[in-house]
Amino acid sequence: MYIDGARLANAGAYLNCELSDLAAHADVLSFGGTKNGAVAAEAVIVMRDELIADLPYLRKQQMQLGSKMRFVAAQFTALLEDKLWMRSAQHANGMAARLAEGLKDAAGVTIRYPVQSNAVFAALSPERIRALQREWTFHTWDERENVVRWMTAFDTAEADVDAFVAAIRASASGA
Repeated sequence: MYIDGARLANAGAYLNCELSDLAAHADVLSFGGTKNGAVAAEAVIVMRDELIADLPYLRKQQMQLGSKMRFVAAQFTALLEDKLWMRSAQHANGMAARLAEGLKDAAGVTIRYPVQSNAVFAALSPERIRALQREWTFHTWDERENVVRWMTAFDTAEADVDAFVAAIRASASGA
């Protein structure tokens, strides 16, 4: 079983568990460093010894062999030391919770799913989506149902969340 770990740290932070607890359920997984503060760093971790022999070939075939991998790999030392990955993911998750909380009673905004990581999925009118996207960058997740995906990160500041909440609330008057 392969686990795509782009948000593995966020899942670990939400579940309050170690990365090894999550990895124990996989044959191969990735650990996403980029969404946790690293620069273009992703690690592929093979959990089953019998799969390791094929990894060098697959890594080269999939263009995952950078000439200066030691510089990329050094970032994981920093992320794993003193659980920086956990603190960064907890912060990102906390900023998503702050965003959802700031909008829980906002007119015309419906939070679609429980906030369990650094993502908030919300439904609002297409007019408000277009108006907000003139100043803010975010993805329309489901155009048919007008659901957007708002993401927070390791470096999202409370002031940024509060400004976005204010913009969303203000967009109700123009919709």
